[in-house]
Amino acid sequence: MTTAANPTHTGSAAAAESWIRMYRQMVAIRLFEEQVNELYTRALMPGLAHLYVGEEAVAVGVCEALQPTDYITSTHRGHGHCLAKGASPDRMFAELLGKEAGYCRGKGGSMHIADPATGNLGANAIVCGSAGIATGAAFSAQRLGNQRVAVCFFGEGALGQGVLYEVMNLAALYKLPVIYVCENNLYTEYTHYTETTAGDILQRATAFGVRAESVDGQDVRAVHAVAARLIESARRGEGPAFLLCNTYRYTGHHVGDISREYYRTKQEELLWKTERDPIKNFGAWLIEQNLADAAVLERMHAEIKLEMEKAVEFALASPYPGVEQVGEDVYA
Repeated sequence: MTTAANPTHTGSAAAAESWIRMYRQMVAIRLFEEQVNELYTRALMPGLAHLYVGEEAVAVGVCEALQPTDYITSTHRGHGHCLAKGASPDRMFAELLGKEAGYCRGKGGSMHIADPATGNLGANAIVCGSAGIATGAAFSAQRLGNQRVAVCFFGEGALGQGVLYEVMNLAALYKLPVIYVCENNLYTEYTHYTETTAGDILQRATAFGVRAESVDGQDVRAVHAVAARLIESARRGEGPAFLLCNTYRYTGHHVGDISREYYRTKQEELLWKTERDPIKNFGAWLIEQNLADAAVLERMHAEIKLEMEKAVEFALASPYPGVEQVGEDVYA
């Protein structure tokens, strides 16, 4: 996430820097999640985690268009959003492992990471549970006149939650600076979204007078272009927007969802991984545009992998919070 101007000309130095930064951020999210899965399989991580592998272009494309002072809210599948908004991997891993060095001192875990310093108002284990928080943040920004924008990330499963329509109604009435980003990864847990979601998704937003657009969620350049336009429109006081990002999660609903053939085929997974991978395709574009070469990208992967391994080591070596902290940081 950056305060630099949005890349509008492929050949400019600023654009090249921005594209490389986005690529690096996507790789970092991918490698972070791979480490999370390894921690789970080694029985070093308590509980479960919902991996963001395959959806990296959405978080990065959107957050790259935000200012550091802007807000986001996240979901149970929120590691990618947190990292894209500026979270540090070492503190992220510490939180997942229940360590005091984590963002919530080990009490939030995978699904409740928050970092107000980077504008991250929190992930939420409740489906669509953060929609009211993001809308409230946008209401506050409007009243304070601080030009901030809030982005609410949620999956297509949230389309079945009434709170989403309540907050979109209010956002439209008050022209709040909030962007509702729906990450449609095709499956609501173990059910294809077409079996649970009737009608046209975009029309659910336009019914409230909310501008709605869809984008290929596997193309970070496309996501960024649309997100930047909607975010700046909201910043100018032109009201909320709804962005539907069509994407795909490579892994299961959570790390324990290993055998998935009862609800989707291996052929489908392979197709997305080989032909629709956001990192591979973006890397190929960078090489094609002479913005990087294969050797540079390979070194970048190696460097980030080492960074993630060191972050894991930090988290594993960190202490757990003391028993005396059990009643601290608890709100009701």
